[in-house]
Amino acid sequence: MPLQRPTYDDIVAARNFIRNYLPKTPLVHVWSLSQMLGCHYHIKCENFQPVGAFKVRGGVYLVGTLSDEEKRIGVISASTGNHGQSLAFAGMLFGVRVVIYAPKKDVNPMKLQAMHNLGAEVRLHGKDFDEAREKAEQVAREEGFRYVHPANEPKLIAGVGTMGLEIFEDLPDVEVIIVPIGAGSSACGNGIVAKHINPRVKIIGCQSERAPAVWYAWKERHLKPYHKMETEHEGLATRVPFELTTSILWDVLDDFILLSDEEISDAIRLLAQHAKVVAEGAGAASLAAAIKLKEHLFGKKVVGIVSGGNIPLERYAAVLGGRA
Repeated sequence: MPLQRPTYDDIVAARNFIRNYLPKTPLVHVWSLSQMLGCHYHIKCENFQPVGAFKVRGGVYLVGTLSDEEKRIGVISASTGNHGQSLAFAGMLFGVRVVIYAPKKDVNPMKLQAMHNLGAEVRLHGKDFDEAREKAEQVAREEGFRYVHPANEPKLIAGVGTMGLEIFEDLPDVEVIIVPIGAGSSACGNGIVAKHINPRVKIIGCQSERAPAVWYAWKERHLKPYHKMETEHEGLATRVPFELTTSILWDVLDDFILLSDEEISDAIRLLAQHAKVVAEGAGAASLAAAIKLKEHLFGKKVVGIVSGGNIPLERYAAVLGGRA
């Protein structure tokens, strides 16, 4: 059975629910980046969310609206960090047990510790996110948890889409929204909102060229996994495109570009220098994309989603110092 797509009305309903638990994040015009890019460049600061990333919007909406029985049995999912933190935060709010599977290799220790601190039970399994996800799906079947798919969940997308409502409230004449893509929920949510309010707004996705699974799926209109997943920016580290998000991306994305990990690291430094904002790699990818698309953005009102700021301090220092 096809998965139910979230609608604009679903996103409005999500906004009415989560506004009781989460703050509206700032939309900031960054003058010096605007001068550098030749456009009116704004950043949507999702790094200011309680868990430092946008996904908490979806986690709070999904967990908060579970049935009493689902809340009683608890939820299980897989994550490299931000999705897991969002569920853990929501579990803490609503008294729901949360189990998160994370990969054993190349996982952000700060994000793991944050999940622990929020009360989640974190289990390490596999070499990457997708192996951890497959294990979580198996355990959900065996132990009866409510499995939360990291992408194929309409309520996650609806919750995340609430940032799009905030963007149009603060900048009604926005012309371009640039969104980092891991599994794609943020681009889906923002795209659904934009295409409803003003279909002329361009939604541009961006991803690491070292983890291009969703880019290939969008470009070639398929759902095949891609063997290459080597990016150092774990928020973009996906090697399997997912049915619900990818099918929505086919309809709402106007463009989708790939970035080198070095371009993304450069953007982390630029956000620190010009916006005084801490961004992880996924959070800085939108600026890297804007730099790459500079000539196409001239004079336009542009929003770059800073999707998260959960970068380990040692790595952040190395990036700022040009050593990573």
